[in-house]
Amino acid sequence: MGGSFVASLDMYRKVPLDLIEGTRRGSVLSTLAVFTMGLLFFLETKAFRRATLHTSLALDSNKDTKIRVNFNITMMDLKCDYATIDVVSVLGTQQNVSQHLTKAPIDQFGVRREYRSRNDEQRDVQLYDTTIELSIEELHEDGEHAISLDQTTLEVALEENTYVFVDFFANWCSHCRDLAPTWETLAEVMLEVAEDRVDEGLHYQNHIHSEEEFQAAVRVELPVLIGKVDCVHHGELCSGYEIRAYPTLKFFVDGEEKADFSGHRTVVELAHFIEEMEKRHKGATTTVKTSGAKHFAEERTIQNDAHEAYARALSATRRTIKQTWADEVHPGCNIYGFLLVDRAPGNFHIQAQSRHHDLAAHLTNVSHIVHHLSYGKRHFKLKDPSYAPPGFLRTTRPFDGNVYVTHQEHEAHHHYMKVVTTINLNQANGRAYQILQSSQLSLYKSDIVPEAKFTYDLSPIAVTYENKYRPWYDYLTSVMAIVGGIFTVVGMLESGIYSVSRKKNR
Repeated sequence: MGGSFVASLDMYRKVPLDLIEGTRRGSVLSTLAVFTMGLLFFLETKAFRRATLHTSLALDSNKDTKIRVNFNITMMDLKCDYATIDVVSVLGTQQNVSQHLTKAPIDQFGVRREYRSRNDEQRDVQLYDTTIELSIEELHEDGEHAISLDQTTLEVALEENTYVFVDFFANWCSHCRDLAPTWETLAEVMLEVAEDRVDEGLHYQNHIHSEEEFQAAVRVELPVLIGKVDCVHHGELCSGYEIRAYPTLKFFVDGEEKADFSGHRTVVELAHFIEEMEKRHKGATTTVKTSGAKHFAEERTIQNDAHEAYARALSATRRTIKQTWADEVHPGCNIYGFLLVDRAPGNFHIQAQSRHHDLAAHLTNVSHIVHHLSYGKRHFKLKDPSYAPPGFLRTTRPFDGNVYVTHQEHEAHHHYMKVVTTINLNQANGRAYQILQSSQLSLYKSDIVPEAKFTYDLSPIAVTYENKYRPWYDYLTSVMAIVGGIFTVVGMLESGIYSVSRKKNR
């Protein structure tokens, strides 16, 4: 019985050939069917040989504690002397970053100057002379020797004096108030130098023979005019000299700005600076009028062995005075490098700050150009464009080339970034970070210094891209479906045409 069942099982029964009749219609439909099968077979084979991009979402499994932030940003109107970068994390850490960064000054035409420097932390300087025990009021009891200047008197002072040293300050500035006794003492020292030269003239009287010669000998002007300008009362004057931080100590020679003092703010150091500036003007081998200033400064301020040791320490750390003034009225700063930040929400911001100045908030402009900003590997590249969706690289650096300019005081651009870990399984070291960014203009209170702020938040979900090929059995199934499906559809079409034609012939 089992044998008869097997013998009767035949899914491919044959019709006797003498019952089969060929038709022209059948030949046309058969040709169409074969052509369609061949075309679909070719397309299916081509698709089988090509990988397709698959996307999946999963929790980010990256166990690194730090993430690298690469950037190249130009601050369009902020000097490198004041430009600093701070990193703040929700983990409670805040630090001023100096490693892995380089700063290059930019002139008003956007051209990078030759000088480059590592982004060393701003060095500590002595903010005022601690050896001066008298208050500014006590020093003023015998008169005010540091001359208060305004627009008119400053012009006269620059015209009539070869050397003028001016303290541009603000009456609300704490550093300025601390410096005031030091600055007044420096003015008194310069007066003592002048009086000493007068004494030399009196001594010289014994060796000359006429009153006219004597008057020529004792006609001694102040070797350096020590002045001060209150920028609160004379704001236009200070703006004309681009004063943005207080106190700013400027040295003038023959009416021209030559240098800003940035060393230790002690009377000895200031006197040394003045002497060096005069030597630079007249020549190192020339006898200078201010050669005795350091002597008088030491007598006024060094009072015991501890102070002498302190003075020697200052001399040991004294750096060569460099010409820091530039004619460009709006210098910028190009800051580039990378940061290593916690894998937690946080921000990094570029702002103007100084350990030994109080900055004028209304004069701080943090307009900037973002040449590059990305996370992870600095030079991430795709080996094959098909490994990621179109425009993928642009999503990893959406800030590149953007310019953010502020036109009003007390405002700055803040940027917000959602950082999404993206993994490409077809590429070694294929981890990249896509950035969803938005920016807005933020307003500040009048006493707060603006900052260019970049806030980031890492997404807990990671995106995975992978190129996959179809399995062989899927390909075979599709091929069989093509053959069987077309044969069946064409057969149904032929049967329908045959039925219609028979009805018409009756």
